[in-house]
Amino acid sequence: MTSPSAFPSIPASQSVPASQGLAPGRPDDVPSSWDERTVLTTFLDYARGTVHAKCAGLSDADARRAPLPGSPLMTIAGLVSHLRWAESSWIERRMLGGEIDAPWTDDDPDREFRIAVEVPLAEVLADYEAACARHRDLVADLPLDAPSRGRLGWRDEPVTLRWILFHLVEETARHNGHIDILRELADGSRGV
Repeated sequence: MTSPSAFPSIPASQSVPASQGLAPGRPDDVPSSWDERTVLTTFLDYARGTVHAKCAGLSDADARRAPLPGSPLMTIAGLVSHLRWAESSWIERRMLGGEIDAPWTDDDPDREFRIAVEVPLAEVLADYEAACARHRDLVADLPLDAPSRGRLGWRDEPVTLRWILFHLVEETARHNGHIDILRELADGSRGV
């Protein structure tokens, strides 16, 4: 398995069609063993690595572009920031019952998208990578059946770490699709 914090930049010229395999340096989606936890965390790390791969070689200007008229907050930088903060909300706040210094407010519930266009993409990606590494460490010793300790807001019963990790795979993969489309609109790169 690839080192959790090893998401090197991949030049756009090295992108390959998705059907032709992994770009060099990307985490693999084939786990080192077949137990449930390893499979689940391998897929989450693969989806996290895909975020970095899809952003490799992208200019700050293109990362800040919002090409969809009906979605002015839909930028690559905004999506990376959203993923970073969504993970913190699920792991640190909902799973562990802690507090996070989230950027959103009642008056600006989408602020994580807005602030991302004010900093270089490399900084947004580094913050996301650091958050992912922290979250990996925070849940490493918890059983998959551990119940969430924080307030969920939409149900009274807790969910499990297993459910949260599956949800993060789904969330990250879904937003990778958005990033993929925005990247192709920005500079024509496909299939990373």
